[in-house]
Amino acid sequence: MALFEPVTLTGKYVQLEPLSLEHHDELVEAVKDGELWKLWYTRVPSPEEMRQEIERRLSLQEAGSMLPFSTRRLSDGKLIGMTTYCNIDAHTPRAEIGYTWNAASAQRSGTNPDSKLLLMRHAFETLGCAAVEFHTHWMNQQSREAIARLGAKQDGVLRAHLRMPDGIVRDTVVFSIIASEWPMVKSGLEFRVNKKR
Repeated sequence: MALFEPVTLTGKYVQLEPLSLEHHDELVEAVKDGELWKLWYTRVPSPEEMRQEIERRLSLQEAGSMLPFSTRRLSDGKLIGMTTYCNIDAHTPRAEIGYTWNAASAQRSGTNPDSKLLLMRHAFETLGCAAVEFHTHWMNQQSREAIARLGAKQDGVLRAHLRMPDGIVRDTVVFSIIASEWPMVKSGLEFRVNKKR
């Protein structure tokens, strides 16, 4: 886990800060923007569950399997969501970027591609990762399209993979970007961030 240590990453639209319990109140306000926890095909904490979710992510960080961040929008200084490196394999190294959510008003504003650019640049250029993965619910078409727009390739579908809070077992779509693809993906992301798309 020595590679995956807390770090602050700053881009054009966002700053990714190591997650802290001090972020609780701001994250509660962010998740209310769009009532994101009501989306049935994703796992976003409700305002009442936020403290427990922050503690869960920090516990996984302590165990070495996750490195969680809060996402701060630079234009107004507000926290707009959360993201993580998860399912960390420090030996290879490789990681998944996931458990990401952004306030509804921040979506399609350039903040998500900027966040992903920061995380992937750090993963490939600083940590020397061989690959970065993305997982999403088969039914989450918005997420699948967003991941594809990043330049990730679909590896496959893990059927009956994960039980959701409502008890339904979801199919998980797996995408990845490998180190040799990073220069092209990086160019595309930098173009999108600079064009704010």
